[in-house]
Amino acid sequence: MSTYRPLHDRGVMARWREYLPVTEATPFISLNEGSTPLIHSPKLSERVGRGCEVYIKYEGLNPTGSFKDRGMTMALSKAVEDGAKAVICASTGNTSAAAAAYAARASIACIVLLPAGKIAFGKLAQAFMYGAKVVAIDGNFDDALHLVREIGETEPIAIVNSINPYRLQGQKTASFEIIDVLGDAPDVHILPVGNAGNISAYWMGYQEFHQLGKATKQPRMCGFQAAGSAPIFYNKVVEKPETVATAIRIGNPASWKLASAAITDSGGSIDIVTDAEILSAQQWLAAHEGIFVEPASAASIAGLFKSLENPIPTCPIPRIAEGSKIVCTVTGHGLKDPDIAREQCGSVIPAKAEKGEILRLIAG
Repeated sequence: MSTYRPLHDRGVMARWREYLPVTEATPFISLNEGSTPLIHSPKLSERVGRGCEVYIKYEGLNPTGSFKDRGMTMALSKAVEDGAKAVICASTGNTSAAAAAYAARASIACIVLLPAGKIAFGKLAQAFMYGAKVVAIDGNFDDALHLVREIGETEPIAIVNSINPYRLQGQKTASFEIIDVLGDAPDVHILPVGNAGNISAYWMGYQEFHQLGKATKQPRMCGFQAAGSAPIFYNKVVEKPETVATAIRIGNPASWKLASAAITDSGGSIDIVTDAEILSAQQWLAAHEGIFVEPASAASIAGLFKSLENPIPTCPIPRIAEGSKIVCTVTGHGLKDPDIAREQCGSVIPAKAEKGEILRLIAG
């Protein structure tokens, strides 16, 4: 039984400090991130059938609207502990929002490198509002990360991308929360995969709690990449990744090796979903379960649908036992990228301000 009593949740570092690399000298730069809901999905459970239960780990309810906050609280806290006066990151959007917010909280400077014209406006607006210095480069995320690495080697600036090991330490706490709520690890865990840090971090957390006897099992880790940005699935760098799911538009993931190990060691799989499948899953989840996520997040739901409707030997979902528990992580809130949602849905119906006309429109 959990001993956690959330009278006032002070964030993942405070809640899980005994499992994190913090000391008495580590400041807690927190926005009360974590403790996101694990939402039971009755309609997804019904689609899977055989008495299985599907849960949605809704990371879009973190302070800046994505799972990145879990890792950023650790990265910024350790950067401040080490005396950093500025942090830098490359980003497809969510990392920049988190880095800028936590840097503002820490009262240090934040520099963000973004691929020009490839960032959802909702995420870009966050970086600006939090006070980051935003530089748009002529290139993709991988080019931006290469520049960040070069700058980090020569300048006294802390890199807070997931190449920073503290990021994954913070992100692994989502696994702890899932075990805490379910009473054990799930049987299958499905995630979107972009830079591949999150699937690596979840597996790290599951392994740790299993070794400590806090879980009796470890889940199969199923990762889904966008078809136009799937280097791990194709086992080769994608020079020009393309997908509507901007958060996972990455051709050379920083945590590639760690993610591959997580998939192999857990008996899981890596597969792809198309942009059409992603957008369909995004709309389905909002319309049927009331959970609005950005396109990249919907890759996990699209992957679940693909596995059930078109069983393939690489994915373990069709082989799970009756009564199994499945967790799908959705990584970012839908308001991160509202333009895509608006393009997919119907427009507002024009009408006069008259009751009769309104009722006719509703009936029609």
